Amino acid sequence: MRYADGGGMTAKERARREAVRLRAAELFAAGVGAPEVARQLRVSPKSACQWRRDWAAGGPAALASTGPGGQRCRLGPALRGKLAAMLEQGPAAHGWDEDQVWTGARVAALIGRKFHIAYSVSGATRLMHRLGFSPQMPARRAAERDEAAVTAWKEDTWPEVRTRAATGGWICFEDEAGRQQRPPTGRTWGRRGRTPVVTVSGRRSGRISLAGLIALRPGSRTRLCYRARVHHGRRGERRSLSEADYMRLVDGTHQLLRAPIVLVWDRLGTHVSKAMRQLVAARPWLTVFLLPAYAPELNPVEGVWAHCRHRLANLTAGTVDRLEVLVRNRLKRLQYRPAILDGFMAETGLQLDSPPL
Repeated sequence: MRYADGGGMTAKERARREAVRLRAAELFAAGVGAPEVARQLRVSPKSACQWRRDWAAGGPAALASTGPGGQRCRLGPALRGKLAAMLEQGPAAHGWDEDQVWTGARVAALIGRKFHIAYSVSGATRLMHRLGFSPQMPARRAAERDEAAVTAWKEDTWPEVRTRAATGGWICFEDEAGRQQRPPTGRTWGRRGRTPVVTVSGRRSGRISLAGLIALRPGSRTRLCYRARVHHGRRGERRSLSEADYMRLVDGTHQLLRAPIVLVWDRLGTHVSKAMRQLVAARPWLTVFLLPAYAPELNPVEGVWAHCRHRLANLTAGTVDRLEVLVRNRLKRLQYRPAILDGFMAETGLQLDSPPL
């Protein structure tokens, strides 16, 4: 039997599969039976029995790989490289500007249009796998985002932030979020064919405004501070955090850390208002840097909110006051898990230690 491994597999994956078969041949030569080989190599008994028959007929050579299976790819290496570059440009660059989705049919049409080679939808899908592409859920990014400004902030402003904090200060990232009585939906187990139902409150008047702050310093334990404000929907009640609320959070963090703070936050109107500038100027231990617009991936506090959303999925809080208790409980748990907070910082790609000279 010829073992032509899947055409969508890489050379490394084919070599790994061939090594398993050759290891089975060594065990057969040592007198080990097919069931024991299947158990040791963690393969199906059917595969082990087939390998045993092929090995008995042709020896170890009968279990060697003959390369990728299927028909030979009609696109040569050079054309495959051009196709991969076209796919990375996105569908809009090739006429499909109503959405941003690559499908097998569109890829097949692109191949026919550019290279005059007919491909079926399934063939185009297999070719995309061979090129290293896979179906993925895209991340959203604002169209107004300025990539040059984001790059400049990473290269110029972030080293300055680290330098300002190098003399014993703390780098603090702040972000805000809101929670309503209607919780996010999360996956759960259910009987096949019966969609699980989560009972939630139909009222939307109550909500919680949250401000979170992650404090970091090389060699010190990462801290999480937060402030919550409950809105019951009463007449004349403020529906967001004020400048004083944000500054109380910063003041509380300063009392906890007892060191200068280099604060990094976004360009929210409350953060850049005249009242906020006056509050910052009155605190000599506080230095503020603004993140570039539409760059939430640079703020580790975004990871805190994503973590809380996951922990509050399918919630049946009932009242906004009960929701506040649960939100504070989730944030309190994170305060005792600095390794998770460090992971949120690592996701930003910003290096914290070794400030530039």
